[in-house]
Amino acid sequence: MPKLGVNIDHIATLREARKIFEPDPIKGAEIAQKAGADSIVAHLRQDRRHIKESDMFKMREIITTRFNMEMSVNPEIVELTLKIKPDQATLVPENRQEITTEGGLDVISNFERIKKVVDDLKTNDIIVNLFIDPRADQIEASKQTGAEAIELHTGEYSNASSSNEEDRYLQEIKEAVGLGLSSGFIVHAGHGLNYKNVRRIAEIKGIEELNIGHSIISEAVFVGLREAVSEMKKLITL
Repeated sequence: MPKLGVNIDHIATLREARKIFEPDPIKGAEIAQKAGADSIVAHLRQDRRHIKESDMFKMREIITTRFNMEMSVNPEIVELTLKIKPDQATLVPENRQEITTEGGLDVISNFERIKKVVDDLKTNDIIVNLFIDPRADQIEASKQTGAEAIELHTGEYSNASSSNEEDRYLQEIKEAVGLGLSSGFIVHAGHGLNYKNVRRIAEIKGIEELNIGHSIISEAVFVGLREAVSEMKKLITL
């Protein structure tokens, strides 16, 4: 069964709503680890709307599981990543006007730029993961970059408006997992997964890790972060 990566961005979102010092995402990372998270995920966006550089350096010091840094291919962010030295870097598309990441990387259209960033990160012993839509052409292009892992975007599955639509997107993800594995990738998945829809994705054989953030932090408002992480961990490992 898959491992659980917990994205703690939205703890920082709450902090930034008041521009003060709490809640502290570093404390959130510590609690998530103790509750069973297999990795901690944080996205240092160009607009710094939630996570800051200082958060990333502090997390690098306290994370004892695996530190997965989501990032764009912006040169400033790449330079910071090489200083922070996370265990893994997940390259994601980034639009300053979006509320959250809206889809996977277009590796085909941005191949040369992405490949250079992949090379730079791998040279510094950082595992590289590409966040892509579950499409055969994007998986093939990702293979050519030299990245070691892919994370399949589950947004369309998560936002399906009917059971038939959900089934169709689930099948696309299953096929993409198989293709990713046959291409030699470590396969992850995530985006929009929650306590109601995660089981069907968790049951797909071959997915190494599910990365989940918003629904866990939302649940934590009512039950506490430790319980929210533990509850999700149980759901994906039953």
